[in-house]
Amino acid sequence: MLTSLQNPLVKQIRKLHQAKGRKEQQLFLLEGTHLVEAACAVEYPLTTVCCTPVWQERHQLLSEVLGQCSQRFELVSPEVLEAIATTVHPDGVIALAPRMPSKPHTLEGLGIALETVQDPGNLGTIIRTATAAGVDGLWLSADSVDLDHPKVLRASAGAWFRLNKTVSSSLMADITNFQQPGLQIVATVPQASISYWELDFTQPTLMIFGNEGAGLSPDLQALAHHQVQIPLQRGVESLNVGISVALMLYEAQRQRRGVLTVDG
Repeated sequence: MLTSLQNPLVKQIRKLHQAKGRKEQQLFLLEGTHLVEAACAVEYPLTTVCCTPVWQERHQLLSEVLGQCSQRFELVSPEVLEAIATTVHPDGVIALAPRMPSKPHTLEGLGIALETVQDPGNLGTIIRTATAAGVDGLWLSADSVDLDHPKVLRASAGAWFRLNKTVSSSLMADITNFQQPGLQIVATVPQASISYWELDFTQPTLMIFGNEGAGLSPDLQALAHHQVQIPLQRGVESLNVGISVALMLYEAQRQRRGVLTVDG
């Protein structure tokens, strides 16, 4: 059992707390039972698993699965686990996983593009919502928070592993590629003349959303076929971007289910 905080593995894992370390090692950190279960469920490869003896005893079946699907399995003391985890009260297990691109190839129903989203909780929530709503893919601008930031993974509640997503080197170029017949690009803009309720979402749609504070850049706004607003009471400046995404996606779902019911 690893008990020393000076162990090379401990030092390696602690570097993954920072974006620089994740980039250099091409690895990211999974923390907690739920996330490692989610990774196993889709057979996402794991390089290393660390857990405490108490956790192993409580999760014997999962422990056996992790031992088989990871390259390295280590028992560690509670003190070591606290040192390698980013959470204040880790539940007893962490894993390392390789960074693997999973760029969406098609957009047949719904897609999301996010520009300069900075809050990891927002991004994780959006990933969770997008997965629940059956989104085909998510495109994230390169100046956003890391897709594999520990808080993004935790906020996604395991949905991270089920959504096709990519960091776009040029979000403008990717969105421009979607300017094709039969597919509409929709931007959320506070000053838009119509609300999102008034738009037809039954056709293939790419929704684009902007930064938490600055909103969507004028260049990306200009690429949209439609600009819509989310109605707000007077004096309310804006909604959280995660809430905005959820409202838009589920309005699209509502409309599409209505079409299916009518056409039946």
